[in-house]
Amino acid sequence: MLEHGPACAETPCGSVASAARPDDGHPASPTFPEEHQQDMTTPLEIVFARLDAAHEPACAVLVGHDLALSPAVQSLNGRSGGQLIKAAEAAEFKGKQKTSIEILAPQKLDVQRLVLVGTGKAADQEESDWATTGGYALGQITARKVSEASLVAEVANAGGIKPEVIAANLAFGALLRHYAFRKYLTKKNGDDGSAGNGEQKPPADRLTKLVVHCADPEKAKAAFEARRAVADGIYVARDLVNEPANILGPVEFAERVKALEHTGLEVEILDDAALKEIGMNTLLSVAQGSARPARVAIMQWHGAKSKRAKPLAFVGKGVVFDTGGISIKPAAGMEDMKGDMGGAAAVVGVMVALAARKAPVNAIGIIGLVENMPSGTATRPGDIVVSLSGQTVENLNTDAEGRLVLADVLWYVQDRFKPRFVIDLATLTGAIMVALGKNFAGLFANDDKLADQLIAASKATGEKVWRMPLDKSYDRMMDSKNADVKNMGGRWGGACTAAAFLKRFIKEDVAWAHLDIAGTAMDAPKSEINTSWGSGWGVQLLDRFVAENFEKAEK
Repeated sequence: MLEHGPACAETPCGSVASAARPDDGHPASPTFPEEHQQDMTTPLEIVFARLDAAHEPACAVLVGHDLALSPAVQSLNGRSGGQLIKAAEAAEFKGKQKTSIEILAPQKLDVQRLVLVGTGKAADQEESDWATTGGYALGQITARKVSEASLVAEVANAGGIKPEVIAANLAFGALLRHYAFRKYLTKKNGDDGSAGNGEQKPPADRLTKLVVHCADPEKAKAAFEARRAVADGIYVARDLVNEPANILGPVEFAERVKALEHTGLEVEILDDAALKEIGMNTLLSVAQGSARPARVAIMQWHGAKSKRAKPLAFVGKGVVFDTGGISIKPAAGMEDMKGDMGGAAAVVGVMVALAARKAPVNAIGIIGLVENMPSGTATRPGDIVVSLSGQTVENLNTDAEGRLVLADVLWYVQDRFKPRFVIDLATLTGAIMVALGKNFAGLFANDDKLADQLIAASKATGEKVWRMPLDKSYDRMMDSKNADVKNMGGRWGGACTAAAFLKRFIKEDVAWAHLDIAGTAMDAPKSEINTSWGSGWGVQLLDRFVAENFEKAEK
């Protein structure tokens, strides 16, 4: 656990305004006036074109290690009288990865700006590296205001990766880099986004069209469709994490999930009355201090040949805001606790991705949505609650709340859906950041095969995981003198004891993995494909995991 004191049991570390809901009497957050909302992200149109098609005024080309040029870039260099190579040599540009130079108004070329983007040794690059290059290229293109641009996706000595796959991943990386949460910005760089007729226009500094030039546009477009679906899921996850808690409470979160039925998902919302009847008492104990009621959202995707095929199950922690409850967090940094639903956001995102690309699997996404607040009705340290599994849980620290939410939801998904496996994602502990920093998520698993599959998907996507111990010694630390289990294991090994707690709610014959994403889901290190506070981490990882291990047999 990240030790800021006893109050910070889970994610590390204002008041939240509320207003009455006229429909059901439950307090909820006020709506933000629409006239003060911009689009979250200006849409980016991705177009694939032939290598010999006319370039947009702003154009980026790829240059390999030691100025290795593809035939397309060699042609541009020849037409310019060797200006590309001359400029590179003058700038001591060697084509190293994530380096670039800009040539303004190059002679005899019908472009205003030409950006040379280094790829390094192309043959050494993995698929995820090309997404990184695509994001970097977009960043260099948009360093100056531009609405339309070209990216020449041909590289020299690309190795074994197909050209259309490279083009698709470059476009994917560019699309992820393009994301920006601008919803509540009323002005940007002097541009209020008004078209003068009451309609909104894209901000002047935002790209709206990227033309990707490649050898076979049709193949590249086909390869890109699946990547676009994943980008859609990541965008959804980022939007959810970036929303302020006064806008996105448990009810509003559930409503947004319900609205995703247009994607082909089947969505069921369990309200607080249903949760009481079911017996999700540990989840409800977290919510009881808030005026905003709990919700559980269940998403189903039926893509397998047989609807009766066992589903894949993904579970997400959805604490829309975490004060710590009675065990209140320090004030400094508490504003970040709007992101304590990053696990739920990732689950929504991966379900959107699976539906968007019509994945041939059956999948369940289930998220527990609560707000953890201190009040006269809040659960107290020392309270004992009977979980859905029948186990009694002693709450020693109300800031160790996410595991209580997950306990009931994990048991419910196993009991009702009988899945092939269960994977949960949660911004669970500050301790995992102490152990791994903010570039890796912690992976805990009771099944070696499942763990290995997730690690392989991690390496393929660049969403890094590190397997952590799930030892019996940690389980013993969760024994309580007053109940079957306690929610705190002490100062040391906080991420491991949290995982041990969750394991108590996994049935013996169920393969299970827990991903502690406290460091990666929110306020994660910026990268070439993410400049947002909310990263959408986990969507790529789980989509790749599903595609590689469960779809091929269904096709």
